[in-house]
Amino acid sequence: MIRSMTSTVALAFSLASGSAALAADEDAAAATALITAQAAAAQDTSASSGTAASQDPASEIVVLGTRRTDRTLANSPSPVDVISAADFAVQPAANMIDQLKNIVPSFFAGQNSISDASTFVRSPSLRGLAGDQVLVMLNGKRYNRSALVQVYGGSDTGLGRGAQGPDISAIPSLAIGSLQVLREGATAQYGSDAIAGVLNYGLREDQGIEIVGRTGQYYDGDGESYQIAANAGLKGDWGFVNVTGEYVDEGQTSRGQTRPSAANFATNFPALASQLPNYPGPVQIWGNSPSHGFKTVFNSALNVTDDSKLYLFANYAQNKGNQSFNYRPPVSSTAVDTAGVVRNQGANAAFNNTFFLTPCPAGNATCPTGGFVRDGNTFRFAELYPAGFTPRFVGKTQQIYGVLGYKGTSGAFSYDLSGTLARNKLSLSMYSSANFSFGPQTQTAFDFGDLIQKEVNANADFTYAADLGLAAPLTISFGGEFRKETYEQTAGDEQSYAAGPYAVAQQLYTQTAPGVYVPSGTTAAQGVGASGYAGTSPQTAGKFSQKAYAAYVGLETDITEAFTVGAAGRYEHYNTFGDAWVGKVNALYKLTDMFSIRGSFGTGFHAPSPGQSNVSIVTTSFNNGVAFQSGTYPTNTAVAQYYGATDLTPEKSTNYGVGFILEPVRNMTITVDGYQIDLRNRIGLTSPFIVSAADLAAQPALLPVGVGGQVQYFTNGFKTRTRGVDVVGTWRATLSRALVNVSLAYNYNDTKVVDYNDRIISVAQLIDAENLAPKHRVVFNANWSLDNLNLNIRENYYSSFTSAQDYGQTNGVPNQRFGGKFTTDLELGYNFGEHFTLAIGAQNVLDERPDKLKATNTVQIYPITGGTSDGQVYPRAGGPFGFNGGFYYTRLRVKY
Repeated sequence: MIRSMTSTVALAFSLASGSAALAADEDAAAATALITAQAAAAQDTSASSGTAASQDPASEIVVLGTRRTDRTLANSPSPVDVISAADFAVQPAANMIDQLKNIVPSFFAGQNSISDASTFVRSPSLRGLAGDQVLVMLNGKRYNRSALVQVYGGSDTGLGRGAQGPDISAIPSLAIGSLQVLREGATAQYGSDAIAGVLNYGLREDQGIEIVGRTGQYYDGDGESYQIAANAGLKGDWGFVNVTGEYVDEGQTSRGQTRPSAANFATNFPALASQLPNYPGPVQIWGNSPSHGFKTVFNSALNVTDDSKLYLFANYAQNKGNQSFNYRPPVSSTAVDTAGVVRNQGANAAFNNTFFLTPCPAGNATCPTGGFVRDGNTFRFAELYPAGFTPRFVGKTQQIYGVLGYKGTSGAFSYDLSGTLARNKLSLSMYSSANFSFGPQTQTAFDFGDLIQKEVNANADFTYAADLGLAAPLTISFGGEFRKETYEQTAGDEQSYAAGPYAVAQQLYTQTAPGVYVPSGTTAAQGVGASGYAGTSPQTAGKFSQKAYAAYVGLETDITEAFTVGAAGRYEHYNTFGDAWVGKVNALYKLTDMFSIRGSFGTGFHAPSPGQSNVSIVTTSFNNGVAFQSGTYPTNTAVAQYYGATDLTPEKSTNYGVGFILEPVRNMTITVDGYQIDLRNRIGLTSPFIVSAADLAAQPALLPVGVGGQVQYFTNGFKTRTRGVDVVGTWRATLSRALVNVSLAYNYNDTKVVDYNDRIISVAQLIDAENLAPKHRVVFNANWSLDNLNLNIRENYYSSFTSAQDYGQTNGVPNQRFGGKFTTDLELGYNFGEHFTLAIGAQNVLDERPDKLKATNTVQIYPITGGTSDGQVYPRAGGPFGFNGGFYYTRLRVKY
């Protein structure tokens, strides 16, 4: 359970290192050892059973961002959540994103059922802000971005559209000793991105062997999930080595209905019904995509002297997912909606076209070269896909991350020198598709190329504790950082992006006499690139880099035993846009032994990444069943500049925080923290520009999008204000020999778009930015443990939300508001044989789902199937807890 989500190290934060080395001196190393030992104790005493350690939560050591070693949750100037290994141990989800969504109230992530590459790399949100406005660290070192820039449109990425944040799903939870979540701006300490907060994963250092196996499935009988993980560690006077590995296999879920067009096809062409995609199920799948992969973490340190050590830790992960796309029907039909209106279910345009394959005879004056004879030698795509087709989109992610460093102390002076190398790759491909412009020569499977993000970091962090006669030494921290990011796109198969011979209309001629032909019309021009997604062409492939240099300084001390203050400043220089200056001050005042107040003020920034400035992607989108091409173009291209693009500049923030810490009785801590984040120059994607024939003539590079297609690019264009409150209470007690741990965490978060360019933010996007995530979230957790038996209960509340980009709005009011819901999670565990724990449990035990879609002026429901025209029943993004329903599981843990 969350250990005082409210007590963090902001003050300490203020003087934390620019590179975020958590333990730069021996004392900090001791603090790290202590928190790791506590996490290990939680595991030893109860991780396998799901209980938490029994010490007073207020005494939990906080190391995130501070150079001091005496910070606890009860005296931290900033709000921090401390999530133990035991908290992760009772999570039924294998994905780190879903685990945090269950634990941290202000953390949000959509389900992303059919969201292009955003299904493979989901972009979470903290406090309503985007994933790249949250800094992620391992052992206090910056974790790299993913290779994916979130360009997918719609509510699936409504809070993170345009973001390029880290992929935390590559981290195995069994490798975590504890996670500290700073819910406060910390750019002055850590640099770009630490606007909404910081996630710092402290890796395990304990000794022993632990093996965990879990299996489960959803109540509907699908989504089978298998997980096997193991951890092994050795430690001694020489140092330690700890290794974790995990393999996960997740099955497909399906929570939609088939399309009316597919139901009609099965009725009208019964002999071909079995060739419908996924028959007899829905032709396109609204649910979790099947995936499998493995994750590993290595953590080690070698004691060089009594006062110094060499450390090395690394993370390697691979995952492969397979996503359903939209169905392409081969014939048109009609269906009646719930309002009694007969609506057309149109065929995909390519199936309406006939390709004439006989070229004009050579040297014939009446049938010129390049023309085709209108005769019986033809091809139609129904020959390739008689019942239509549903492309399957495949994404393979690979994460490589490593840190090597040396740290130690010399009296009151400490140092930490480190280097980081990281590489994240996303390889995209597709099968069961076609490039219509190649006609009968089309491929059905395509490789789209790779997206690659590389990062190099070098950090030097120093601290000095100066005794000035105050209540505590003045901790002076200073240091520097070098960071280089490189974003790369590699070329895909030629047919994945290319324009085939039928990209232009065929000129047809009919023979009227031997050797005599007359013009007889044209065929329709066909779309360019694979249907569903277009690969990267050699012209748009390339590498794009950005370098940054930083220096920082921080001060922290206790002026009196009751009054703690801190300040920090940071300077960064980027070779792309120039300089950035940020600063922060914070303080804590202990009014009584039971009551303290705290507050902070700081500025921050998010530097635009090379990926945001240079991403180039063309995808197939649908509007009321009609397909069109949508292209995202780099800001420096002729296409983007034709529509007014300019270079990106940094996002800038101002953060305010105020709160209090209350310890009314032993083993009980209550914290309340209010916050405001003003964020300016926010980076987003423009609203689509519709391509006209005149645009195409002026810019031939628009051919992959085509007339009627859409163009967008990144730009700075809106300003937001986020206000909220976090309330966290924890209590531990022994009742009739049973250990009882209870926590209640509440978050209220309200984001307003206070200024915007209407070319950047549409009304629907504005509504989503303000209302997609629930404004109120509550997590109540209770754990009861007696002898070998333990019970864990978690009750979640999610308030209402909207999804205007997907389901429309009228005069600024969303067409449907999805109601608030409660979900309940249960787990019962039994320890036996000293080393074994068997647990059974259920997530969402009462099988709660989001509200179903209602018929509105923009959403039609069809009685023939019970869903929309594309088979949706629930909101496509899944809402705050997803639409899969209840999930039951068993887990066996072995620990020596």
